[in-house]
This record gives sequence, C-alpha cells and structure tokens, in this order.
Amino acid sequence: MSRDAPALAMVAGESSGDLLGALLLRALRSRWPGLTARGIGGPRLQAEGFDAWWPSDKLAVRGYVEVLRHYREIVGIRRALGDRLLAERPDLFIGVDAPDFNLALETRLRVAGVRTVHFISPSIWAWRAGRIEAIRAAVDHMLCVFPFEPALYAQAGIAATYVGHPLADVIPLEADRAGARRALGLDPGDVVVALLPGSRRAEIDHLAELFLRAAGLMLQARPGLRLVLPVAPGLRSAIEAALARSGLAPSRLALLDGRSHEALAACDAVLVASGTATLEAALFRKPMVIAYRMNAISWEITRRQKLQPWVGLPNILLRDFAVPELLQRDATPEALARETLRWLDDPAAAARLADRFGGLHRELRRDTATTAARVIAEVLDGSSA
Repeated sequence: MSRDAPALAMVAGESSGDLLGALLLRALRSRWPGLTARGIGGPRLQAEGFDAWWPSDKLAVRGYVEVLRHYREIVGIRRALGDRLLAERPDLFIGVDAPDFNLALETRLRVAGVRTVHFISPSIWAWRAGRIEAIRAAVDHMLCVFPFEPALYAQAGIAATYVGHPLADVIPLEADRAGARRALGLDPGDVVVALLPGSRRAEIDHLAELFLRAAGLMLQARPGLRLVLPVAPGLRSAIEAALARSGLAPSRLALLDGRSHEALAACDAVLVASGTATLEAALFRKPMVIAYRMNAISWEITRRQKLQPWVGLPNILLRDFAVPELLQRDATPEALARETLRWLDDPAAAARLADRFGGLHRELRRDTATTAARVIAEVLDGSSA
C-alpha cells in the first residue's frame, strides 16, 4: 500500500448506501488525496471519483421472495466481483450496508487476506441475531451508527466503533423550512404532506399506489392540502403508472426528481416507507406515519424473526411507538390518511415529537465521516483489528 494513496474497494447497495458511501469516500479523500476506490456504487459515489463496475441499484432488492427472483444475477455479480478483487488485491474492502450481499463477499476476501470493514451494522438487535456469527467471520472492524451497538459486538469479540450517523451531520439541526418551500414553489401558509413510498422498485410496486390513494382521501378531508413526492432515480415511470391507477389527479401532486431533503424540510407531515427515510424524517423533526408492505411470504418470515416490537428507526431509537407504524394488512389507504391527518390536527403533539427528535439528532451527530476515516486509517495501519 502506498501510504498516500491506498487502493480501496467498496460495495454500496441501493440509494441510501450510495449516499453513505459517498460521504465516507469524501472524508477518506481529504485524508488521502490519491486514494482510489472501485466496486459497486451509484451516482453519488461516482461523483466522488468512484469507479463503479456495477451500479448500486443492482442490489436494491428487499424481501426473501424478491431476492429469490434475482438470486442468480446477484450471486453472479458477487462471484465476478470477488474474482476481480482477489486479482487486484485492494488494501481494504468496505462494505456499506447491503449485508446479505456484503458479508459473504467480505468473508471470501478476508480468508484470502484482504482486510475488511463494514459500515452500518446489520440490525442484529432488531432481527436475525444469529447473523453475529457470519459477521465474526467476515469483518475486521464494524462501524456502528447507533450508540448501543458496539457493546453488542464487544460481547461477541468483534471490534466495533460508534461513529454516529452520517445523516445527522448532513441534515442541519435547524432546517431552512422557508427556503425549501421557496425552492419547491410552495407558499409559507400551505399545509404540506410529503409522500416517500421508497427508493426500490419493489417498494414502489407495493406502496406507491397505496400512498397515493391515501393522499386522495386526505385531499377529500383537506382540499387545500399540498402534496409532494420525491422520486428516486429510475422510478418515475413506475410512480406515474401508480398515479394513473390511484385515481388521484396529477395536478394535485408535485413529483420531484429526488430533492427528498427539500421535501422533508418543507413539509408539515410525512407518509413514509420503513427504512432510512424514516430516520431522515426524524432528523428533520417531522411527524410521520411509517408504512410497509411486502410479499406475503417475505412478510411472514420477517415477522417471525423480529426481536422487538418496533420496525421504524425513530421508534427503535426512542424505544417507544412515538409515531404510528402501519404494516402489511394494517396499511390501508383509510388508516394511512387518518393517522397522517391526526398529526396535522394536533400541532402540540407534533411539537413535542419534534423536541424528542431534536435530542436524537444531537446524539447521533458525531462527524461520522471523519471519525470513520480515522478508524479506517487505524485498520490500514494494523493498529485496529
């Protein structure tokens, strides 16, 4: 390894991993300007000079049945990537989230002598606790984004460091609501609901029409309501098809190309798919309703492996049903509309929730990228294992 220019490999799954990987790579480049990085990543990583051999959306699959449909392609990519990395021998491999893909790849690389770091601990505290053994075989060092996680790894003899959550650094402690509204063409007095049905095609298939039907019911109750829906890259046609099926007039909804943070800064309440976006909404201190639907078989397997009562990250971190969770059959248009409107009708409850989310934001704000880069430097130097 050149001390000034380490060669790294990275796999970042889907759009959230692409964002987290890009933030990390930027911090690493500030430490090592000559650093090279390659593997699987999306447009944000590529904007940081990452050499993407495959796009990250190839891994944007959730649910057991959904994974089975793409199994041969995903396994083929992992095998080909592993072969190429073993031929090139990077100084370090960093798996960003995507544990079902990355842990097996990390194990193969580590057995062959390539050091491995995993960024974003799998949710072993929420479900699939037995995965800790696979992590022990795969990972030299785990970078944890929640403060309670390192103790769990210490009990298993796995090196781990709490680095805070990068989104807590990116999202300001006080968002510019007025500026976001101006940018989106919204008036200061508008009542705005943001719809975030997910960033994966499977999520759009299960949730987009549901969210749009709920939006139609909200408009019946509040005709002046403004609706915004940030569209993840490559999903506009699927969203437009769901909109046509929903019966909601296109003129009543603003479809945004990305711009989810502007939508969250501008809105008064959020209807959101379970996942990273729920944490983003919490960091913007927004009242929300969390929803999720998946294939029935995938849901039954997932439900049986749950280790705690909450699914949404804000509720898990606050250890409370601070916001409603409507999952699978409970996620009906009527229930989603009712619970979202409840936040609009109770500004005092929304304000109390915003205070709790503000405390959570401060706890997670740790200059994550710089802290993670320091740990990665120690792994490269051999002083951390």
